[in-house]
Amino acid sequence: MLDRRDLLGLGVAVGAMAAMPLRASPAAPERRRILLWPHLPEPAPAGLSETFIDRSQSPAVPDRALSGVTTPWLDFFPARGGNGAAIVAIPGGGYHHMAWDKEALDIAAWFAARGVAGFALAYRLPHDGWGGGLDTPLADAQRAVRLVRSQAAQLGIDPQRIAVVGFSAGGHLTANLAAQFARKTYAQQDEADSLSARPDLAAPIYPATLIKELAALAPAGEPLFGRPMDEAEMARQSPHLQVPGDAPPHFLVHAEDDPLVGPEHSLALRAALKARKIAVETHLFARGGHGFGIRNTAGLPVADWPDRLMAFGRTTGWIR
Repeated sequence: MLDRRDLLGLGVAVGAMAAMPLRASPAAPERRRILLWPHLPEPAPAGLSETFIDRSQSPAVPDRALSGVTTPWLDFFPARGGNGAAIVAIPGGGYHHMAWDKEALDIAAWFAARGVAGFALAYRLPHDGWGGGLDTPLADAQRAVRLVRSQAAQLGIDPQRIAVVGFSAGGHLTANLAAQFARKTYAQQDEADSLSARPDLAAPIYPATLIKELAALAPAGEPLFGRPMDEAEMARQSPHLQVPGDAPPHFLVHAEDDPLVGPEHSLALRAALKARKIAVETHLFARGGHGFGIRNTAGLPVADWPDRLMAFGRTTGWIR
C-alpha cells in the first residue's frame, strides 16, 4: 500500500547517503550551466545546501534526486542541427526533490538531439523552507522563460518558440506557469524581467492540478507543499482554476493506471482549457503508471509521447 507521503513521489526512500557530484547521463551531449538570478528574490533558508542523492540501479543509468537548490540554474543542451525551437524541462518529485536525471537531463538531451534546444531547470523547492511557498518555484519558472527569451540570439533560438514540459509536481509547475505567467511573483532585477514569461507551448505530463484534493490527503501536521494553505491560496495555486484567455496551447499526457496522481488531474485542466477555447491535445494511456519520463516506457504505447508532442508542436508553430 502506498504511504500518503508517496503522493507525487514525495517520499525519498533512501538511507543516509552522501551527496553525489554533478555528472551527465552517458549519452548526454555537452551542456553548459546558466544561473537564473543576479540576486535571489528571497533569502535562502539557513543551513540549506545543494544535495544529490544517488538512486541509480545501474552505473550506466544515473538517477539522482536533487534538493537544497539555493542558486537555481538551467543546464543548456545546444540543439543538433537546431530548428530555432527550445524547450525547458521541469522535473518532478513532489516539491521535496527533483528527479534530475530522469525528468530533466534526459528530457532536455532527447529534444536537443532532435533539433530543439533543451534546458533543464533546477528550481527552489517549497519543502526546503523558502518563504514564498509554491510562488517560489513559480518565480523560478517565470525567470527561466524570460532568461531564455532574453538570450535567444546568443543561444540560436527563436524567442517566440519556447515550450515548457514538466512532470508530476513539475507538471503542476508547468501548468501553473502557463496559467500565471503574468502574475508578479518577484521584483524586477534586470532587462530580462521586462520580457514575457508566457511559454509558447505547455506540456504538463502526469501533472498534479487539484491542489485542494491533494492537500486533504496530507497527514495531519504535514503540509503537502511545505506550509499550510488556506482556501484562497489553494485556489490560486490550482492551474485549472486560473487559466487565462491568452494561455498557450497545451499538450497533456496521463496514464489511466497512475497510482499517485490520477488522470482526473489532467482532465480537470483539459476542461478548463476547453472552456477558455485554448488549443489542447490530450493523451490518456491505459498503462504507464507514474513517473515514466522517457525511460520506463519500453513496449508501451506511452513511449511515443515525445514524438506526439513534436507533432502537436508543428500544428501550433512551435516546430517549423
